[in-house]
Amino acid sequence: MVGRGLLVCNGRLGKRGSRAGILPYVCAAGVCAAVMALLFVDLIESWVTSMNMNVVMMDPHGIFPPQSAPPSRPEDSLLRPTRLVSQRAKPYLITMVTSAPANQRARQAIRDTWGGEVEVRGLRVMTLFMVGVVSDPGLSKMLIEEARERRDLVQGRFLDSYSNLTLKTLSMLGWARRFCPQAQFLAKVDDDVLFNPSALLHYLNKSRNPYEQGDLYLGRVHLNVAPDRDPDSRHYLPSGAYPRPVFPDYCSGTAYVLSRSALLKISLSASVSPLSTPLPPEDVFVGLCARTAGVLPSHCPLFSGSAGLPYGRCCYQAMVSVHHVSPREMLHFWADLHSSSSCSWLTQRASLGVCKVRGMLGLALGLKKGL
Repeated sequence: MVGRGLLVCNGRLGKRGSRAGILPYVCAAGVCAAVMALLFVDLIESWVTSMNMNVVMMDPHGIFPPQSAPPSRPEDSLLRPTRLVSQRAKPYLITMVTSAPANQRARQAIRDTWGGEVEVRGLRVMTLFMVGVVSDPGLSKMLIEEARERRDLVQGRFLDSYSNLTLKTLSMLGWARRFCPQAQFLAKVDDDVLFNPSALLHYLNKSRNPYEQGDLYLGRVHLNVAPDRDPDSRHYLPSGAYPRPVFPDYCSGTAYVLSRSALLKISLSASVSPLSTPLPPEDVFVGLCARTAGVLPSHCPLFSGSAGLPYGRCCYQAMVSVHHVSPREMLHFWADLHSSSSCSWLTQRASLGVCKVRGMLGLALGLKKGL
């Protein structure tokens, strides 16, 4: 790529006399800058996002309107592993996957790939699935059998529906707070996300002192998102439920990570915060509770967020989460990622840059991630 750029520069500019003699060098510098930007596109993205984040804390009393009427809250779980499962395993990282009850294939694909790992980089990890109540007796029986066989389902006391995703997250936070006291980190992940615990632990090891305790709310940060005021939208939130023009910065709900201290603070804030009708989107609600608790989100460009990302073996080795991955793709991608040795630093950086650029172009052109 660099060589081709230099040839183009020399061919077009080298014949214009001595005055233009410096132009090939300018062109070469531009090509080198483009290559460097490609290699470090994630760092550039992180810097740009951090520059635009709102770090001013809000008045907690002004975030939730006092007239909000809280619906019934999930107080306990129905189906669950033994209450000592986490204490016995002593996981450093526990991942809770929010899953629709009918998505059995997605859960099995996760068990057969990243969710089946119990030790990563010398640290214990554990994956559990969070579901709600269903009205279909056949599906309910299937969940009971799956829970008995797999021992990795947690079922909250709420109807499992898209509008109740916030209640599912509340139940998840409460369960992890009560029954996983030894876990240093909690990852919340959707069941159509390819998650990479090794990449996450590598990132945490590089960016944080392992002996440092503090609040961490990590993911792909959404900035300056306005509430959806369209009554026909499934994300509709009337001004009576949330009067402010924009939400505080928050992490995409497809995948985010909380340290133990952040989990405790956000869970406590969520348990006392009034819930509006309709409920805000779950990732927005977590962001609101985090801001109320004084926990600011941290942006990580290795989380894809709600957008997909075209597959690249070396790129996916570096990514922490990739959204819109089907069960079949998850099995295929995971097998390919572990089919040979890890990519070199340079190959991984270049592949990550290409994936990011292709993903941005695909998003801009409305194309799918398989571009």
